[in-house]
Amino acid sequence: MIKVVAALIRKDDKYLIARRSTGSPEVFGKWEFPGGKVKPDESEEEAIVREIKEEFDMDVRALRYLTNNICVYPSKTIDLRLYECEYISGDFHLHDHFESRYVSKDEILDYDLCPADVPLAEFVSRL
Repeated sequence: MIKVVAALIRKDDKYLIARRSTGSPEVFGKWEFPGGKVKPDESEEEAIVREIKEEFDMDVRALRYLTNNICVYPSKTIDLRLYECEYISGDFHLHDHFESRYVSKDEILDYDLCPADVPLAEFVSRL
């Protein structure tokens, strides 16, 4: 099982999601909460800070763990772990995504989300 962290970044009561420009066919072009794999030598909080810096050139702070989803894909199983994060600084640039946007919790489930992200989005829609 691969441990993956995802960031819940809020701005003006909306949440950041991004559309993937990389990955296997079941996730390519779909929307997700940004994040990535946890390396063996780092904590989940360190991983989310590193991944957001790499993918968006933004600095965030992991505030707290919220929920997770174990998702079985044809080629792998992931444990996707959602963390509430606080924006600290940085200019927003896309590296691993086609586009991004901030969406309300009422519209988040209207997007074509990666399968692993759907239960996380359902959780967010109930916040």
